[in-house]
Amino acid sequence: MTTTPSTATAADCCTPLLREPLSAGQADQLARVLKALADPVRLRLVSLVAAHEGGEACVCELTEPLSLSQPTVSHHLKILVEAGIFTRDKRGVWAYYALVPATMDALSAVLSTTR
Repeated sequence: MTTTPSTATAADCCTPLLREPLSAGQADQLARVLKALADPVRLRLVSLVAAHEGGEACVCELTEPLSLSQPTVSHHLKILVEAGIFTRDKRGVWAYYALVPATMDALSAVLSTTR
């Protein structure tokens, strides 16, 4: 069962900043995504999952590299899922996480200085 966020993601605000100003709603959503990323542990989680074979990782594979407990890692992963940065796929007792490419592409587009 794949769980995705029920609210809009950064992909909904994909107009580059230099082309057109963000609407209030787009700014709110972008701020939500950036807030989720504005934590060193969560940035490392994004990096670890992106670099993991197949582009997804089990929570059980993420605790050791971070030297954090499974509940702490799960808390950070939950924030990243809620922000639309990760999807969560429950398999048996474990949850697997993968990046949402559209969110990362939208962030790149919004922050890009190229027209």
